[in-house]
Amino acid sequence: MTMYLLGSLLLYHTLFDKRLLQHPRFLPNQIKLEINQGISAIPAMALLTVPFFLAEIRGWSKLYDFTSDSPFFGYTLLQYPLFICFTDSGIYWIHRALHHPRIYRWLHKPHHKWAVPTPFASYAFHPLDGWSQSLPYHVYPLVFPLQKGAYLGLFIFVTMWTVFIHDAEYMPTSAIINGASCHTMHHLHFNYNYGQFTTAWDRLSGTYRKPKGDSFMEHQRMDGKEKPGDKCD
Repeated sequence: MTMYLLGSLLLYHTLFDKRLLQHPRFLPNQIKLEINQGISAIPAMALLTVPFFLAEIRGWSKLYDFTSDSPFFGYTLLQYPLFICFTDSGIYWIHRALHHPRIYRWLHKPHHKWAVPTPFASYAFHPLDGWSQSLPYHVYPLVFPLQKGAYLGLFIFVTMWTVFIHDAEYMPTSAIINGASCHTMHHLHFNYNYGQFTTAWDRLSGTYRKPKGDSFMEHQRMDGKEKPGDKCD
């Protein structure tokens, strides 16, 4: 909760383009609504995550204490890209499933209320929506070894990354990283850019859409072929 509120506040007062507050699809009192939804969702998500933490405490996971306990030499560094690849893949498919017509209306649509997101939209979703997309993070240490310090560090990274990709800022990004510009395209067009950290699965599955411009404001004019709406897979 602290990382969500402080991280969102920091990005809002630094990177976030305040001109977006005048965007025609920016809702009245949107920031207040985003915060209310976020602080309502996080406790429920935390409660749903308790079984995973209990499993870790009782030694049912593959978490280990010290670098010297790692499975083999070099795994200390390898665990980071493995974690990113595993969770990026899992979130892509879970996120895409949440866009299925039978699920979208009930779980994921509340998050797409924010067509022009601010950093406060990062955790503004239905609790089951947010929890389902967090599953890969908690499943990973049940399947793969992970050092406990790295686990805490990755938790902080994941939380801040989620806030960052909702700041709607069109900063230059590589073709591989799923940055704020890519995720903003998802909020605007719904059926593109489901990935979390990379664009790999979007490219492989044909759901990648390259951001068209350097400014979010350019998207006030939709391309005519796709109109804003609650479109699903």
